Amino acid sequence: MSTLQEKQLQFNPHLVMSNDGGQLSNDSGLLLLFEFFHKIKFKELVNELLHIDDSRNYCTHDYIDLFMQVLVQLIAGYSTDSSANWLRHDPVFQQGLNKTTLGSQSMVSRFIHQLSEENIVQLQSIAKALTTIYIGQKNTQHMIIDVDSTHSDTFGKQEQTDFNTHYGTTGYHPLVAFDGLTGLFLGAELRPGNVYTSNNAEVFLADIISQHKQHSCDMFLTVRGDSGFAKPEIYELCEQEKVKYIIRLKVNARLKNMAQQKVLYGPDTDFTHKESQYFKIDYQAKSWETVRKVAVKATREAGELLFTTFEFIVSNFVDIPAQTVYKLYQKRGTMENYIKEIKHGFSFDKTDSSTFLANQARMMMSCIAYTVIHLMKELTFPDKEKKSTVATIRFKVFHIAGRLTRHARKIKVRLSTGYVFSSLFWTILENIQQLVLLH
Repeated sequence: MSTLQEKQLQFNPHLVMSNDGGQLSNDSGLLLLFEFFHKIKFKELVNELLHIDDSRNYCTHDYIDLFMQVLVQLIAGYSTDSSANWLRHDPVFQQGLNKTTLGSQSMVSRFIHQLSEENIVQLQSIAKALTTIYIGQKNTQHMIIDVDSTHSDTFGKQEQTDFNTHYGTTGYHPLVAFDGLTGLFLGAELRPGNVYTSNNAEVFLADIISQHKQHSCDMFLTVRGDSGFAKPEIYELCEQEKVKYIIRLKVNARLKNMAQQKVLYGPDTDFTHKESQYFKIDYQAKSWETVRKVAVKATREAGELLFTTFEFIVSNFVDIPAQTVYKLYQKRGTMENYIKEIKHGFSFDKTDSSTFLANQARMMMSCIAYTVIHLMKELTFPDKEKKSTVATIRFKVFHIAGRLTRHARKIKVRLSTGYVFSSLFWTILENIQQLVLLH
């Protein structure tokens, strides 16, 4: 418990500030989150999928309860373990997690380091189960699997950390995948910092494809990636699984020579304006066992006589024009927004622990937190609020001043009378309570 303080303000001597307000919370809006957990039966899902070996005797805090506490702290924006020392006495956290007191910083840190490799797989299963809920509720039938790698900086002697020449810094090099149409989280894998972008990517993608091919709606899947994922193992996986792919290729002399022979000049060509031509060529790299279609974009700048810039995309969309292939690839830019959101909003790149396994656990809990909020937005938020970042959601909905008062057998939560986004709060609460999960 924090030490009580009192301070007189100088601009108005009649004002005295103290932190002895009693049953007050700065996070009363988190009750919406707990109500949403109840509606989607999240605690039951966690109990079913997460099984942590607990050899402790006379423990006060169950590991599942500690998992829920860490998850709620992440969603609320309290990413440091030390935040638990302050939040463990917060009345809203206590009521929402159904505990008279919560775990301290040392308890939270010990819990994270207790997780095993099997538990990491179980955490991934929880994220996948939330994804399945989303697909069932939204009746999703088309998904673009945007795969990419990112970087998580480390500042110490963490296991398997290494220098990455591409990012020019030391850390880890995780794989991530999102649905390019909705931003839905699809998968993540923490890797040592010195591995190449596409290292083990085909196995990573195979697991995601397998999961989503099982849906009864016969989902149409497309894999999309930059040139770091241009490897035959990924093409062969997609072709074998009857999945479409759009993957950028690096420019090489042979591709460029083939493309230059396909460029067309006409008598009406205006060399004073920039021009782009789109077409397809048949190409087989030395590492490929078969010929594949490559879409080409050739660009000539204004005032130039020759086409000087060439871009290449390999794709098994054989029946659509090359220009359409490029339009589909260009929308991959939204992937960067999803990565920024999960890193900046949910501390995906937090690497406070010394062990690789514990940092994996932290990463996966961030992924679950991201997926919970994404699911909550899509199923219960008004349409104009569905694109909100978690920072906006915390500001408008979660971080609300409130006082808890007891009346007979009930506890009343009194929100601030000056709450600007009151109508949004009550709309979301009504939508949550009316939510019916489709099985």
